[in-house]
This record gives sequence, structure tokens and C-alpha cells, in this order.
Amino acid sequence: MVAHAYDFWLFDLDGTLVDVDPDYADAVFDRVGDRLGRSFSDREVEVLWHGLSGERTPQLREWGIDPETFWAALHEAEDPEARAEATFLHDDADFVAELDRPVGLVTHCQEYLMEPVLDRLDIRDWFDTVVSCTHDVGWKPDPAPVYLAMSDLGVDSDAGGVLAGDGPNDIGAAWNAGLDGIHVERHDPSRRGRCVLGDYRVRSFDKLRAARPAASD
Repeated sequence: MVAHAYDFWLFDLDGTLVDVDPDYADAVFDRVGDRLGRSFSDREVEVLWHGLSGERTPQLREWGIDPETFWAALHEAEDPEARAEATFLHDDADFVAELDRPVGLVTHCQEYLMEPVLDRLDIRDWFDTVVSCTHDVGWKPDPAPVYLAMSDLGVDSDAGGVLAGDGPNDIGAAWNAGLDGIHVERHDPSRRGRCVLGDYRVRSFDKLRAARPAASD
């Protein structure tokens, strides 16, 4: 079983283990648009919310949006309690709770948004450590937040670990830290418009019990 092939596991959160009701994301981007003086199409919301184009900063610049202004507006527009209420677990996320290895969370979701989600979904005890990326900690694919989580777990890359996530930044962070990377694809690849590489590529964590290395599924 692939689940037992690794000595420790790291996971991304948003889009990997949890997601939000699309109506919540639409409402947030309506408020962001009011602050920025522009509207966002359904496609733009989809791309930015789910990170379908990879790193969001280059995408924002391509669309003529100042990244710092955008992120400030987004953080002001988010409501932690409303987001927690709108967040749901993916059906296969309980795979994490079944692991008998050290488990950590490495997420771009900021603490003020992440904490209510972990509490409402009652999944905090799934993780032995939780790292929220910041400018000081670093942002995936920078391996720094991965190293921080590994330090908290008391492990190193020689122990044989893996990071699972839904985007190329997750796989990049895994490889940059010397770990295997598992890409779980939550979207129709045609919507992403690109292929995300990984040591394993799956549509569901259930597949990991019989997954094959490299570009399979």
C-alpha cells in the first residue's frame, strides 16, 4: 500500500482536503472587485481561487492587477466564520485520519482563516503540526515552510516523506525539499489547461492504495 510506503506525510489544505461552496468564492470576489474597481469573470474567479494557472502573482500581473493590492483586498473581503461555514471536506479526505505516520499540514491559507476551518470540520487532531505560509516563513514552491513542518515532526528528507497537494506549487515544494510529490487533481484537466507532474497523479486519495509511480491514473 502506498500509504505505508512513506515515513511521514505532508498535505496542502485548500483544494486538496477541503474546498468551499462556489457561492462563497463569488461573493468574496464581488467584494474584492468593489475594492479594486473592476469585476471578475467566472473564469477569473475559478483560476485565482483554485490556482489553476500555478503561481497567482504572475497571473495577476498578466491581467493588469497589482498583486499587493489584490491580496490586501482579498484578505479584507474574507470573513473567517463565513468561510468556515462554507467549507466542506472532500469525500476522500478521511484518508489522512487513517494514516499511522507523522502527518503535517503546509498551507497558504492564513491562520485567521485556517483556524476556524480546522475547528468547524473537527480535523485539527489529524495533524501533528500545522504550518501556515507567510512572507517570513515562505510560500510554496519555496521549500522553507516544508522544512519547518518537517522540523516540527522531527524528521528529515532521508526519512522518506511525501507532500500531497492539488497544485504545481505543492509538487514544486515537495521536490525542492527532497520529498516525493503527489498531485491530486480536483478539476477537469481541460479547465486547468496544463498537466501537473508528480511522483503520483491521482483523482482521489483512495487511489493511493493501488497507485503506480509517475504519470498514472
